[in-house]
Amino acid sequence: MVSQTVEVVNTQGIHMRPAGVLVEEMKKFSDCTVMLKTADKSAKATAVMQIMAAGIKCGTKVEITADGVNEQAALDKAVELFKSGFGE
Repeated sequence: MVSQTVEVVNTQGIHMRPAGVLVEEMKKFSDCTVMLKTADKSAKATAVMQIMAAGIKCGTKVEITADGVNEQAALDKAVELFKSGFGE
């Protein structure tokens, strides 16, 4: 298992579009479980409704964990998406 903490840079937080982008990318790592954890919530990175229910706002610190096949590649991709603001 690998993990890294990132900060949400999107001014509107993680709303439907960035959540969808994250889910689409993380589904490419089907043999790896990727989780997002904030101070009080957690969500599977392949479950858009869980991500939306977490209500992740701008400035929130999110710990991304990946466990399974290609876990480092999955973590690197998730971190890249968060740092780039999901292209917004």
